[in-house]
Amino acid sequence: MKLDIKGIITNLTPGKAKGEAARHARRAYRQKPFSFSQTVFIAALVFLFLPLLVLIVYSFNESKGMGWTGFSMVWYEQLFLHSRDLWRAFWNSILIAITSAGTATVFGTLGAVGVNWYRFRLRNYVQAISFLPMILPEIIIGVSLSLFFAGIKLKLGLLTIFIAHTTFNLPFVFLMVMARLDEFDFSIIEAAHDLGANEQQTFLKVTVPICMPGIVSGFLTAVTISLEDFVITYFVAGPGSTTLPLYIYSAIRFGVSPVINALSVVMILGTVALTYLLRNFLKYIAAK
Repeated sequence: MKLDIKGIITNLTPGKAKGEAARHARRAYRQKPFSFSQTVFIAALVFLFLPLLVLIVYSFNESKGMGWTGFSMVWYEQLFLHSRDLWRAFWNSILIAITSAGTATVFGTLGAVGVNWYRFRLRNYVQAISFLPMILPEIIIGVSLSLFFAGIKLKLGLLTIFIAHTTFNLPFVFLMVMARLDEFDFSIIEAAHDLGANEQQTFLKVTVPICMPGIVSGFLTAVTISLEDFVITYFVAGPGSTTLPLYIYSAIRFGVSPVINALSVVMILGTVALTYLLRNFLKYIAAK
């Protein structure tokens, strides 16, 4: 049997093929190398990532100024060996982010399951009120929490930061778990009950694993929001509870230190590595 090479080539050529797919192929084939949308896309990428590239380059600059004077690792040495206060603020941020995100994830998941599955009189009001921290300006939340802590005579510190971060992290976890529950197949719950599982077993062994992508996404979102928050933290922080955003704000009032640039590069590398690992983890969870 002869192989019709000419026929194959003819069918693969956009100008010779037929049908709806062929018309799309011919349109893409005749398209200019750089369309307007592609140009806007590339410009947006340059606008977003060029500042990061400049930051990375100047973290290796020998001098503090913007003029390049030579390659040096002096600011990384300063970061790792002579920046005790900075690392204390960094670990305060990590501690608050993980604990507040974990607490918000637990309560947000339970709240989403309760609101989605059960019908009660104030269900719509609870669902509406839960989104208020996402809508209100951060300065209003910060001032109100500061007045609340002063009213109950709770000393400002890491505990008040934890409470504040848990409060405004809850809606994000709630929303992501609710989105996952909206796609939930309730016949699985009925099957679990038919097989003899009680409410607790069904929740832990069926509901939670199925909702795990939404739960993990909510937790990671809460961690990110907590790490970068400045406005609310500013109103509820006390002596000895400085977080990384507060430390950077107090440092840049006297000029941007290259040590901050070096820390930013370390955090970018850590974020990229963590994102890559968690991306594969989420794919694994979603496939199960």
